[in-house]
Amino acid sequence: MASRSYSNLLDLAYGGSPTLSQERKRFPRVATVPGLLSEVEDDNCNSVGSDAPSSISQERIIIVGNQLPLRAHRNTNGGQWCFSWDEDSLLLQLKDGLGEDVEVIYVGCLKEEVAPNEQDDVSQTLLETFKCVPAFLPPEFFTKFYHGFCKQHLWPLFHYMLPLSPDLGGRFDRSLWQAYVSVNKIFADKVMEVISPDDDYVWVHDYHLMVLPTFLRKRFNRVKLGFFLHSPFPSSEIYRTLPVREELLRALLNSDLIGFHTFDYARHFLTCCSRMLGLSYQSKRGYIGLEYYGWIVSIKILPVGIHIGQLQSVLNLPETEAKVVELHDKFKGKTVMLGVDDMDIFKGISLKLLAMEQLLMQHTESTDEVVLVQIANPARGRGRDVQEVQAETYATVKRINKDFGRPGYDPVVLIDTPLQLYERIAYYVIAECCLVTAVRDGMNLIQ
Repeated sequence: MASRSYSNLLDLAYGGSPTLSQERKRFPRVATVPGLLSEVEDDNCNSVGSDAPSSISQERIIIVGNQLPLRAHRNTNGGQWCFSWDEDSLLLQLKDGLGEDVEVIYVGCLKEEVAPNEQDDVSQTLLETFKCVPAFLPPEFFTKFYHGFCKQHLWPLFHYMLPLSPDLGGRFDRSLWQAYVSVNKIFADKVMEVISPDDDYVWVHDYHLMVLPTFLRKRFNRVKLGFFLHSPFPSSEIYRTLPVREELLRALLNSDLIGFHTFDYARHFLTCCSRMLGLSYQSKRGYIGLEYYGWIVSIKILPVGIHIGQLQSVLNLPETEAKVVELHDKFKGKTVMLGVDDMDIFKGISLKLLAMEQLLMQHTESTDEVVLVQIANPARGRGRDVQEVQAETYATVKRINKDFGRPGYDPVVLIDTPLQLYERIAYYVIAECCLVTAVRDGMNLIQ
């Protein structure tokens, strides 16, 4: 007789209770999220094994993220779409860490909305020119997925903020969870369009796609699959408040490897798996393996580094050198401190400004000598909490400049318009120090 735990796993995948010998051979590791995940799966979709011959000889990696590393805009003349690489995208920069003989295919959404009658042509163009596969989401669907479940539930929770108030999510909304699961299935469909399951590696990124490993494992039971979380992972006391906590854990465990920024985040994940799923793990000489239904899932601490090559190439550009000269003249005789953050409730911008205010109050001799340049990138989310952060930031900057400013001197310079990469690098060059005051963050990779 099959063990109860294994029967439960098969029940999750199929809604039935088949025998162990029959199903273990077909799907040894699939843990489909109960209910909503199985509702959106294709009934006629069979898992692809590893017996079919592959036609791919070159090593390929399929990188899946919420957004493609592309910029898109319409040509003002003919109204045609124009695309270019987004050099700021971390997913694009990851390619430089791979071998030159590795082919990379990207799967994700575009930042701009594309009309349904244009989607086929855009998809063909992006695949042929950039090796990108776009996932098109209807606006109302994207709103529930991204601004709803991702930003109202996962983002605050992973940063240790419980969504207790209506403005931060309120009571758990299962329609948002349904949209999240459905979007992950759309991404799985897009991966299926280009994957060679026996040869390709699939690398899934961040909390937007945490149930995607389940869909891919269901269809390709031996796919080589990794997942990397770019945000913190909270302690079990915080994470257990999420109603779909077990579903997300089981979905992630369909990966071969799960990566985190720090050991603390990995430890929190392992503790959640132990306390909520009863799973054990082993650690030896830096290797951490978690046993999940007879399969060892590797847990890795993989902090993202700095792309020195890109920074050096931008530093050598003529426009960067000209911008540095301009900024040196603008802040001549001043000590410049720099902050670069998203306009987000967890980045601590207001705390940085209050610290600057205290510096000027306690050290009056610093007046006219020190400047804080705060580059505030546009908020990625929306809602009352973001509006409050923006209002508080603008009000604090205005107060500090009014109380301590002089003609021709503002102690705080707030830049809330998008800057080119070379402009940001120029500020790094002229700054005496950079201030990172995030209240809770994965890793600050803002350039």
